[in-house]
Amino acid sequence: MEKITKEGKVFEEVLGEILKENHLEEKDVFYKQNEKKGGLFKGSTIEVIVYKKDDVYHEIEDYLKEIITGLGLEVSFELKKSDEQTVIKMYSNNNPLLIGKNGQTLRSLEVLVKQMIHTKYNMFVKIVLDVENYKEKKDANLERFAKQMANDVVRTNTEIHLDNMTSYERRIIHNALTNFSGVTAESEGEEPNRHIVIKPSK
Repeated sequence: MEKITKEGKVFEEVLGEILKENHLEEKDVFYKQNEKKGGLFKGSTIEVIVYKKDDVYHEIEDYLKEIITGLGLEVSFELKKSDEQTVIKMYSNNNPLLIGKNGQTLRSLEVLVKQMIHTKYNMFVKIVLDVENYKEKKDANLERFAKQMANDVVRTNTEIHLDNMTSYERRIIHNALTNFSGVTAESEGEEPNRHIVIKPSK
């Protein structure tokens, strides 16, 4: 993977120079900065490190392919990019096995990918893995469920405690109810027993 580095005094200026010199836009790259202490009578400088997003995604796909083919499965990938998130969709000859019970295998693969990128490049990458449309359908069902529960709260004027959920699932609920009139959604409890409470608006 190509690593582009440059040093200077001001982070924004250095990043701008890298983008201009390599004909890139900020949305096309991952970047980080390191402060380099200067010696006696020398000020510190900023080192900016840039990786092209497409290079990172291809490395993730290669990493996943190695793991999945090791399970005896065939797999192909589809990349879906939006302003909010990037989704790598996987298609295999045994999707249920790749998904796992309640999506457990899929979640484990996502954790492994993020750990690999962090260990290798000291970066956190926002990436979502899906198997065909499993997570997409699950998210849509979760959104419908959240709105059904919110309607019950409005109708009965009584708060509802949902079951414990992962941070990802709670975010889906919160997003679904952001503009829902008459209720507020709050996360309560400590991991792994953190859940959402839907309450009537005061």
